[in-house]
Amino acid sequence: MLARENRLIKADDFRTTMKTGRKAGSDHLVIYLKRDEALPQARFGFVVAKTVGGAVKRNLVKRRMREIARELLKELGSGFTIVVRALPGAAEVDWEQLRNELRSAVFTAVKKAQA
Repeated sequence: MLARENRLIKADDFRTTMKTGRKAGSDHLVIYLKRDEALPQARFGFVVAKTVGGAVKRNLVKRRMREIARELLKELGSGFTIVVRALPGAAEVDWEQLRNELRSAVFTAVKKAQA
């Protein structure tokens, strides 16, 4: 579980990040990243729609993405708001592939935001 200060909770935060943030994608994920210097830590939010699968598959994808996000917190600096949207098929990929896709998409979005 991510700490409370590292989670996006309000719908408005999700909406703002998805509308104004930089976008990067992979085969099974879309990342929206917004830079906010006022934040002391990076914050993550996850969107897993019913198109990904039933409740068991959706929860599996969310748990995996939360754990990967915990790893990324150690490498990311502060001041990022990140929304991760899972695409259909995300539940069928293995842990390592999902991890690699999420990491590369986040770092691609970070590079876009800093440019």
